Amino acid sequence: MTTIDNVFQPPSAAPSAQELQTLSMPELYDTEFPVTEPIIQDLLYPGLYILAGAPKIGKSFLMAQLAYHVARGEQLWSYPVQQSSVLYLALEDKFSRLQQRLVRMFDMEVAENLHMAISAQELGNGLEEQLSSFIKKYPDVRLIIIDTLQKIRSVQDEKFNYARDYNNAARLKEFADKHNICLLLVHHTRKQQSEDSFEMISGSNGLLGAADGAMVLHKSQRGDNKASLEIVGRDLADQLLSLSFSQAHCRWMLERAAASRFLQPPDEVLEAISAFVQQCNGHWHGTAQGLLDAMHYKEIKSNSLGRRINAKKQQLLDSYNIVSNRYRRDIDLRYLPPQAQTA
Repeated sequence: MTTIDNVFQPPSAAPSAQELQTLSMPELYDTEFPVTEPIIQDLLYPGLYILAGAPKIGKSFLMAQLAYHVARGEQLWSYPVQQSSVLYLALEDKFSRLQQRLVRMFDMEVAENLHMAISAQELGNGLEEQLSSFIKKYPDVRLIIIDTLQKIRSVQDEKFNYARDYNNAARLKEFADKHNICLLLVHHTRKQQSEDSFEMISGSNGLLGAADGAMVLHKSQRGDNKASLEIVGRDLADQLLSLSFSQAHCRWMLERAAASRFLQPPDEVLEAISAFVQQCNGHWHGTAQGLLDAMHYKEIKSNSLGRRINAKKQQLLDSYNIVSNRYRRDIDLRYLPPQAQTA
């Protein structure tokens, strides 16, 4: 799939350090930003995510399951997966325990590009350099799991406060954004109950405030094999998944999704573009006015059409399977069949 450098370059000259970096509304609409390609559609995207749950509730089994499915590019439950290399930092484990857990889960079926480590440096004291070195060696990595957050905190970070938690999370998010990967942090929940599951995440609200999304794994009773997985995120619909743990395969199975996935409302213009591009053998290239003329579409002006395609390129891809790129005044539109996106 065609991608664009994940670097924001405003159309106007760069301001000095004393000036605010601003864009007018037309400049904002005309600026081309990269589309966000999911790691697991509707669950994980590039950025910083937190998975929290009580100790010994099955978080490590869930993380191994996520890592394995992404490394193999296999659908997880009913969610499409983009294949990539995965780094799993199992910092509370031993390699022998990891081996036994994975054999119980997947028998002898292996994922060649799932890499594991059981030790790492602390955040701000070598961790970022270790992760950068791994990404340089395996440039197709898109998911790094850190199990657990506590293992990469420095001693002075053990006393929680909002500013420290937020700064640590913001530092990890900046790293994830820079490398266009998903950093998934495994963390604990506190013992005291709350009506809002996300208020049970251990520490201050600074962690959740800086993260792009969070999941809370919760059981009504510790010995139960049923659990709920609550999901929130900046670019996700709130979801509540009912899971059950298979003792035979040591994997979490989806029972039902109590919340619907996010669907953008239909866009008449985008629907017309999608139908037209598919009639053109899946590819059209030209100016916005040329596209209007070819479509015989008179309900919108050419400058509005160009801005609409630019500002809604993510929806064009997610809802209509159209990849759009701009080359100066020209627009390039390609239809990408759904199976090609997950291949």
